[in-house]
Amino acid sequence: MIDIAIQASGLGKRYFLGQNTSRDRLRQVLQAVSPRHLAPKMEDLWAVRDISFTIQQGEAVGIIGRNGAGKSTLLKLLSRITRPTEGRALIRGRVGTLLEVGTGFNPELTGRDNVFLSGTILGMTYAEVARKFEEIVAFAELGSYIDTPVKRYSSGMYVRLAFAVAACLEPDILIVDEVLAVGDAAFQRRSLGRLNAASSQQGRTVLFVSHDLRAIRTFCRRVLLLENGCLVFDGPMEEGIERYLKAIPQRLEVAGTKLNDRLRRTSGAVRFTRVTCTDEHNQTSWQTPSGATVKLWFDFEAMETVPDLFFAIRLKSARTGEVLTSIGKLISASSIEKGRNGTIELTLPDIPLRPGEISLYVWLGRADQRIAYDVIDENVDLPFLRVTAENGDRFTNEGIVNLPYRIQVFGWSGKAAPQSDTKTNASGI
Repeated sequence: MIDIAIQASGLGKRYFLGQNTSRDRLRQVLQAVSPRHLAPKMEDLWAVRDISFTIQQGEAVGIIGRNGAGKSTLLKLLSRITRPTEGRALIRGRVGTLLEVGTGFNPELTGRDNVFLSGTILGMTYAEVARKFEEIVAFAELGSYIDTPVKRYSSGMYVRLAFAVAACLEPDILIVDEVLAVGDAAFQRRSLGRLNAASSQQGRTVLFVSHDLRAIRTFCRRVLLLENGCLVFDGPMEEGIERYLKAIPQRLEVAGTKLNDRLRRTSGAVRFTRVTCTDEHNQTSWQTPSGATVKLWFDFEAMETVPDLFFAIRLKSARTGEVLTSIGKLISASSIEKGRNGTIELTLPDIPLRPGEISLYVWLGRADQRIAYDVIDENVDLPFLRVTAENGDRFTNEGIVNLPYRIQVFGWSGKAAPQSDTKTNASGI
């Protein structure tokens, strides 16, 4: 019989919206102890609600969903960082948690001291941590920095040490949030390899949250899909990812989407009203194969008369945050009257990007770029532009762009399968 590692039953977490003042906390207490009809009214938010699932020992399970779906809250409940409002979760075994960079580290202590401190928190003895210490330092690649206070570490050094402690001390259950994205490409590969080995070879249970679907596909055979705090799918990885992709809105109406947040950062004189992504045949889709043509359409409306209008967009890797390109264009050198509408069409022909997710930062403002009229970014929950592979090339999987290349072999007498000498690399990011 396979042992159960995690069993969640009706799990839910509620937060009250408002400022964290003494008055707000008093109102929360009154709401909890007063009769319902006498309690002060407060707006509440269920970050997760009525989530039930069972995970067997040794399973590697991915947790996916859009921003704000409740993924991180669920991991905090399973890690005992926060208490559930309703339901319960039974955890069998020692848990290693990596949710935020440097979680549990004392910034005044050295890396060496924090290794032993974290090991103790995980339930290890001093002798157990000492036996694994050299392996932890080697995996984190800190070398001479291990005796430096961690407050002087970069975010990459933080996450390398935190992951090394959580992984090398061999917990029964390893819970990892998106934090691995802080590390460089080489560290991410080693970390994913470690997670894969922990699950497939050592029989450890792994829960992994990531927006990088390639990483989810690497070692997860099952996914939990969250939407608006609810579990909407629990099953095979490919089926869950397909459902997740179909849930991404093809056309985003941004007229009222988080408008207050946008107005706090901008003047609001000209506002985006809709964003659409299409292929070269104007078929709407936020997913495109590498090497294809992509069109982005931005509808806008002038809420006030403005002297001129400048448009800018920045494309970044959603996984690493690296800027891929920035584009700017003067839309109008003359004034635009209040009430005028327009559409900006941006065509990206034959994009050479390798498969991955691309986040967009879009800006409208004055020509001198000193005043922003409106901004769209991840705070407006803009979908990622998802680039997919054209072929199954699995031998090269690094880099940003696909470069044309030619391979020739001289002085070879052996036989090889016939193939084209010249091609474009379309492997994964």
